[in-house]
Amino acid sequence: MDITSATTPDLALAKKHNELREAAAELEAVFLAEMLKSSGFGKTSEAFGGGVGEEQFSSFLADQQARAFSQAGGVGLAEHIFNAMVARAK
Repeated sequence: MDITSATTPDLALAKKHNELREAAAELEAVFLAEMLKSSGFGKTSEAFGGGVGEEQFSSFLADQQARAFSQAGGVGLAEHIFNAMVARAK
């Protein structure tokens, strides 16, 4: 029995699961970013004068903070999404 043929399906499955985990984490980050924006996080304050540039870049800040939050464990949404995608892929 050739060892490469025995491990190829396992490697393919592991690669597919890794891709699904990354997609689930990305979806959780997008969801969290939208929740941050909806909650008013990153709204321009009157104390700093606001301005067009501050308004435009506040969405980037919310996106990056949501990604960091998701990578740190998030709210558990990514795991549920991953499990649903694995079940759907079978």
